[in-house]
Amino acid sequence: MVQGVRVNMANVVVVGAQWGDEGKGKIVDLLTQHADIVVRFQGGNNAGHTIVLKGEKFVFHLIPSGILYENKTCVIGNGVVLDPAVLIGEIAELKKRGYLKNDSQLMVSDAAHLILPYHRKIDIARDRVFKIGTTGRGIGPAYEDKAARYGIRAVDLMDEEIFRTKLMDNLRQKNLYLSEVLKEEPLDFSDIFEEFLRFKKQIGKYVHNTSILLYEEIQKGKQVLFEGAQGALLDLDHGTYPYVTASNTVAGNACAGAGIGPTMIHSVIGVTKAYTTRVGEGPFPTELKDEVGEKIRERGGEYGATTGRPRRCGWFDAVVVNHAIRINGIREVAITKLDVLNDFDKIKICVGYRADGKLLHHIPSNLDLLERSEPVYEELEGWKGDVNGAKTISDLPIQAQQYLKRIEELIRVRITMVSIGSERDETIEVKNPFQSVTS
Repeated sequence: MVQGVRVNMANVVVVGAQWGDEGKGKIVDLLTQHADIVVRFQGGNNAGHTIVLKGEKFVFHLIPSGILYENKTCVIGNGVVLDPAVLIGEIAELKKRGYLKNDSQLMVSDAAHLILPYHRKIDIARDRVFKIGTTGRGIGPAYEDKAARYGIRAVDLMDEEIFRTKLMDNLRQKNLYLSEVLKEEPLDFSDIFEEFLRFKKQIGKYVHNTSILLYEEIQKGKQVLFEGAQGALLDLDHGTYPYVTASNTVAGNACAGAGIGPTMIHSVIGVTKAYTTRVGEGPFPTELKDEVGEKIRERGGEYGATTGRPRRCGWFDAVVVNHAIRINGIREVAITKLDVLNDFDKIKICVGYRADGKLLHHIPSNLDLLERSEPVYEELEGWKGDVNGAKTISDLPIQAQQYLKRIEELIRVRITMVSIGSERDETIEVKNPFQSVTS
């Protein structure tokens, strides 16, 4: 542990430094012990965070993974698009398994936009025509309505007449689009209205102005952990557009998506696997379409927590992670799933791309150029041994230490956490991000 002087407070953002699925849930769960409040600030139930605690597996799609600590407050921020049915299902599952005993532990922003049945139907129908690998959860169409200024928010659902008026207005437009453009059956107003009134009764007690709550708690010196969904390369502005998600996944959006100011953020942690994965369509320079890629997939259990789709797998890509470091302001990195590489003779790291006779060290904005890019690799010796059980970096096999050191050299950011197994305690914590060294 790096020694330092504890400041009055420290608020930390955790983001994915690849294409999502980096293991952020485990890192957030581990760091929650140092925080008072955990906030999910963007995305929807297209994301899935998997936690293994005492051999028991938990998958979260909306609720911050910090909910497994009884004395922590968890907030779903205004930047999230919320499917009430999914939220209710997660709450019920947690209670069934002995968690969320106190409802005040969970809060939902009243400014969070709702996902409605027409969002999901439009999402699925459009992806049949223009395939980008959407999860079909209605995330993109819900964000479209938000930007177009006719979205329906949680606060609207709390007022029956406001919700009735907005739903009627929206459904007239959506049914026309569904029937005339997408050639789908229109939806019934009464069915949706009655269903969502039932949702209101179930989630109303969780809905609050969470921006005020967060501001007041931060003023008191409480420490906040901001949890991102997906990853940097899926960011709407800075990812591999159009094969991206519908929100800004970068750390800067923690402020807009939670309702607090940028001066309240003190550090950003980027999470990356010891290799690379991607779900859905889009360019992936280090993808391995051979037995090596299949071996990584099977050893890493690389199947989507939300969709169950097999993830595309490849070697660690320093170009991708450097891109994520730049656009997020990442100050430290957590490496996950190092143990998946236990049994390889040789391990490769991508240090650049070659395209059209040129060497590239940055992600090109031109998607065609990125598609044509071939990875330039360095090859390192594998450690052919078990990293599980290591308590410090020096406990790892020397080849594993060299692998991590080379990654640090390439990304120029210190690795402060290394996950070597699925359980909470199977993590080497080099530095606590909630402790700072004063200059």
